[in-house]
Amino acid sequence: MPQSTNGHILTMAEREAEPEQQPCSIESHPQVHVTGGEPHPQGHITGSELFGYVGIEAVLDQMRRKAMKTGFEFNIMVVGQSGLGKSTLVNTLFKSKVSRKSCTPNYEEKIPKTVQLQSVSHVIEEKGVKMKLTVIDTPGFGDQINNNNCWEPIVKYINEQYEKYLVEELNVSRKRRIPDTRVHCCVYFLPPTGHWLRPIDVEFMKRLGKIVSIVPVIAKADTLTMEERLEFKETIRHNLQANGIQVYPQREYDEDAEDRIRNDKIRENIPFAVVGTDKEHQVNGNKVLGRKTKWGIIEVENVAHCEFANLRDLLIRSHLQDLKDVTHDIHYETYRVRRLNEGNGGGPVNGSLEKSDGESQL
Repeated sequence: MPQSTNGHILTMAEREAEPEQQPCSIESHPQVHVTGGEPHPQGHITGSELFGYVGIEAVLDQMRRKAMKTGFEFNIMVVGQSGLGKSTLVNTLFKSKVSRKSCTPNYEEKIPKTVQLQSVSHVIEEKGVKMKLTVIDTPGFGDQINNNNCWEPIVKYINEQYEKYLVEELNVSRKRRIPDTRVHCCVYFLPPTGHWLRPIDVEFMKRLGKIVSIVPVIAKADTLTMEERLEFKETIRHNLQANGIQVYPQREYDEDAEDRIRNDKIRENIPFAVVGTDKEHQVNGNKVLGRKTKWGIIEVENVAHCEFANLRDLLIRSHLQDLKDVTHDIHYETYRVRRLNEGNGGGPVNGSLEKSDGESQL
């Protein structure tokens, strides 16, 4: 006969009434956090508390090796009227002939009657790291007498790339690595008028700022004096704020205090006043990229002469991955949610691209 823990013999009725004992389980809720303050609810264990070397840091080496094998993609769009040096600036950014104009044999400058988006791709390798760079040009933008709705083909192109990515994601047998043709950054060229934003500038950035990361730059800044440049930059920042235009990096996307401090410095300098060139000159025995005038040489990478170095650092050296993350996590996610909601409401998801909210209001 089964007995209880105190030796009493249990009857059948008592055994049925007694609750069934479950196997013993131990739950651990570590509350260790020695870096000061209250204990962290998830149990933050620092290196000084480990019994020995674990090797977690090796994950970074694994990620680096994988990234160097597969490479990565970066798609940049340049928008602005003809003659502002878009092709030259792109060549200067990547120190190679990557613009459409540079890659087209016997290229002839012709202003199209409508905005025509054209792209050219290159694989750039530096110190074993491969990057597939795609430069999207927008010839014809802002070059007509009537520029009404000249941004529509650009909005359509950007949304088409989101749609392509969404369709690939929704496939039952999708590719292991989905080709990414989404526009990660749009560099918008402002003419160096020294006055204020034109209506076309305001309308373009208002509409495109909702679907892509925009970085405005003052083109051919060497045509302005330093005083005119500073005044023009201040006027543009005021115009952007007055019209509710969001340019990259947006304040609401800052992840922490460190990001906010770093991005505040960038926001204080936007728009960047830039000069582009692919010609080298000798300055104090060193070869530098610059434009030679009868007054001297304007050094492109000298921050005392222009802000090209700040733009390059933003686009490539410090925020390239963040531009891609914002594109995927914010702009594409917004598009994806809207399209899936349309599908749930009876509209096609894998069908042809419909007009976006921005297009329908144009």
